[in-house]
Amino acid sequence: MQGHVSATIPPALNDSNAPPRPSRRSSGGITLDDVSKLAGVSAITVSRALNTPELVSPKTREKVRLAVERTGYVPNLLAGGLASNRSRLVAALVPTIAGPVFLETIQALTEALAEAGYQLMLGQAGYHNSREDALIDAIVGRRPDGIVLTGIMRSAEGRRRLLASGIPVVETWDLTPTPVDMLVGFSHEKVGADIAQYIHRKGYRHPAVVTGDDQRANLRRAGFEQAWQALGGAAPRVQTVPAPTTLGSGRAALSELLATDPAVDVLVCSSDALAHGVITEAQARGLRVPEDVAAMGFGDLGFARHAHPAISTVRIDGTAIGRQAARFIIDRAEGRAVEHKVLDLGFSLIERDSA
Repeated sequence: MQGHVSATIPPALNDSNAPPRPSRRSSGGITLDDVSKLAGVSAITVSRALNTPELVSPKTREKVRLAVERTGYVPNLLAGGLASNRSRLVAALVPTIAGPVFLETIQALTEALAEAGYQLMLGQAGYHNSREDALIDAIVGRRPDGIVLTGIMRSAEGRRRLLASGIPVVETWDLTPTPVDMLVGFSHEKVGADIAQYIHRKGYRHPAVVTGDDQRANLRRAGFEQAWQALGGAAPRVQTVPAPTTLGSGRAALSELLATDPAVDVLVCSSDALAHGVITEAQARGLRVPEDVAAMGFGDLGFARHAHPAISTVRIDGTAIGRQAARFIIDRAEGRAVEHKVLDLGFSLIERDSA
């Protein structure tokens, strides 16, 4: 039964007897010693109450809790992590936090880690990995319990640093037989090849590719081109736009393509945003979709099924990727063996009205 707080406050915590609250200007911040003095217990007891509360009596835990609450003390997790070799932090690098395609994975990763008592720290590396090596240096120096990468580590220097660190690493949203450590993803080349086979079955014969200039989009483009030419088609026209891709860049791309190649009958887009832009521009020009020109997207974002017409696309199970990446990290951090270090989760081609 919960008693009145005033009945459990030790003398050191009564307003009339408490020592003055430490000054941040003089100390640089509230310390464990400050909390111990206010609670009337030793610093080691405070540490135990915060880190292994089952070893401390309820009365002492309450003293410490009240002292922490009153001072606003935040435990030094880095110091605790050095002592236990655990930080309970996991770092994840994504190309951008502006684009929605990775949000499902980040959400699932965050939730799965939190369920096991871990917190996620997020870094934005850019689509061309311009900041990736610097971010990895900063992250490795803080010794997280794991690192999750979006895509394959392509920098030789970054790969060397990750291997040398001994920190569990999961690469995601891509596929390679030689991961840094563990991997959960799918083949972008196969996505492109399956789209080529799909639109060929549907009777389209004059495709163009509208693609972002990032590595993974280029892999899908290459897979599409190779499969399309194997089916007897001519090399498709390619319109490249900067990543992250947008509805606006899709509209501009279709405008440029139609100016030079009005016979194009289907646009294979590297994102749903681009496909949405293509459809918007086509309709603004009085073209019917898919009768006059069709569009394929990638990602199956929330708006894709509600667009008019609904966007044919490729569905990636971002939730499964995030939860599996978390499981890999947690198992390794807690000393459990990981039997299958590379998992190909595949993808689903979603047929809707736009193609």
